[in-house]
Amino acid sequence: MTDIARTAEIPVDLPPRTGRARTFRRSASGMTGLVLVVVLALIALASVLKLWPYDPLAQDPVVRFQGPSGDHWFGTDQFGRDVFSRVAAGVANSALVAVVAVAVATVIGTVAGMFAGFFRGVTDGAVGAVTNVLFAFPPLLLALCLASVFDRTWFTVAVAIAVVYVPIFVRVTRGPVLTLREIDFVRAARSTGQGPVSTIFRHILPNIAPLLIVQVTLSLSWAVLTEASLSFLGLGTPPPAPSLGSMIYEARTLVTLAPWTMIAPGVVVVLLVVGLNLLGDGLRDTVDTRGGGTR
Repeated sequence: MTDIARTAEIPVDLPPRTGRARTFRRSASGMTGLVLVVVLALIALASVLKLWPYDPLAQDPVVRFQGPSGDHWFGTDQFGRDVFSRVAAGVANSALVAVVAVAVATVIGTVAGMFAGFFRGVTDGAVGAVTNVLFAFPPLLLALCLASVFDRTWFTVAVAIAVVYVPIFVRVTRGPVLTLREIDFVRAARSTGQGPVSTIFRHILPNIAPLLIVQVTLSLSWAVLTEASLSFLGLGTPPPAPSLGSMIYEARTLVTLAPWTMIAPGVVVVLLVVGLNLLGDGLRDTVDTRGGGTR
């Protein structure tokens, strides 16, 4: 997770908002990622609103194994289901799991990291110990173990992925807080009688928010990939709900007969992950005041 490690190095002295917006608009990677993410998000939203003409679960044996055409843009599978509608629904389901997982990880990891960096001492030691234990496991293996323990629902899959990403947010948050707690405006807030919790959320959190936005974007791409991997292994979003990973798994035996059933979800996974990574790179370049960009 090189990108995640680099994010932790971003300094806290961020440029003005107008300058950051201008820098992002000039970032080719950031704008490309934004376009990819927006297009895929609109496709997923259209699936949720049922704007596509085909039901992703409806079977029609008469049109099974039809190639891409004007009626079925991505063709049909072995049950006559429209592959494009299933891919759109798969993006929506994968995005739901990824967003919930990263949201949970962001809240828990950010609060734990801020408290560890601000209070230090026993709090820092306890949070650091738990973080190091979680970091000792390969992310996919840890998510796989957690997902296999509980009943398989999209929410338990999201929680399993969230546990993997909590220590990353702890590590990214703790470093800047250690610096910010010694800055004059934080000391001034403490000297006026503000409590530590109020100081953390009123003065420190707004200053690390840009860093968290970058980390959320990068983590979303990894969460999508993790959810697809779990679904491919049979531990992701449960059927009959379409999932990009499970679609690739089902199509593995059809690759010579109907290659579009594997190519379509595979390409969409790549585009979604690449789009989120490019968006994260653009945001990271925007808040990186050293001018070095991604190295």
